[in-house]
Amino acid sequence: MARFRFMDLEIWKEAIELNDQFFDLADELEKAKHFRVAEQLRAASLSISNNIAEGSGSFSDKDFANFLNFARRSVFETVNISFVAYRRKFIDEVQLNQKLTDLDILSRKITNLRKAILKV
Repeated sequence: MARFRFMDLEIWKEAIELNDQFFDLADELEKAKHFRVAEQLRAASLSISNNIAEGSGSFSDKDFANFLNFARRSVFETVNISFVAYRRKFIDEVQLNQKLTDLDILSRKITNLRKAILKV
């Protein structure tokens, strides 16, 4: 199997793991006929790993940092959708807190990588 730069990044691996969880939640939302929320959740969570992967193919660190910023913003969008899911009682408080914790950790790691590559 071919290897790409992003496949070795811890933040990409974590984003993919979270994406699986959010896709599972989206599947449940669809079963309850909440199609729009499910689709937005899939798109927002997928955008995190997509931007990390796309940015890793950049020719400059500045461009990669820009994509990491997009990924971080997608984390925040996913947080918002998770909070809406909680308010609509699609997930409970324990599930919400776990998702917010995982997303916060990922956001901090994205920020730290962004800072590190801009210092070079």
